Amino acid sequence: MSDDTQTPVFQIQRLYLKDLSLEQPNSPQILLEQTQPQVDINLGLAAEPVADGIYEVSVTATVTTRVSDKTLFLVEAKQAGIFEIRNIPEDQLQPIIGIACPQIIYPYLRAVVSDICTRAGFPPVLLAEVNFQAMFEAQQQQAANGAAAPAIN
Repeated sequence: MSDDTQTPVFQIQRLYLKDLSLEQPNSPQILLEQTQPQVDINLGLAAEPVADGIYEVSVTATVTTRVSDKTLFLVEAKQAGIFEIRNIPEDQLQPIIGIACPQIIYPYLRAVVSDICTRAGFPPVLLAEVNFQAMFEAQQQQAANGAAAPAIN
């Protein structure tokens, strides 16, 4: 019985689209432009505990396309998941939340962004693959450097 209470658990409870926004502030005039738009893509990652052993992890993509200085369209999508994570050593918990969970969520976010662009009448925007491990390690390095700086002063 004590074995069951210490068994590591990592389960997807639910994946869902948490937020979706599409704006075309300069339509229909901007649609007559023949210039190739500039596309800017930003990704964000958030995680927070919901209950004991339950975490919500979300990945947000903001896609802004411009022609000259005018916005053609702006898409912001936030795909989230609820994960049960129990009996995991503390040193392994953050990598699971910062790498494994986003890797599960991201393909759904890519599909949503591509679909909403197509439904808006534009060619699909295909988000590139993301190395969440490299992103996590860079964030850890920044946090370590940030934490070390006050100790030096």
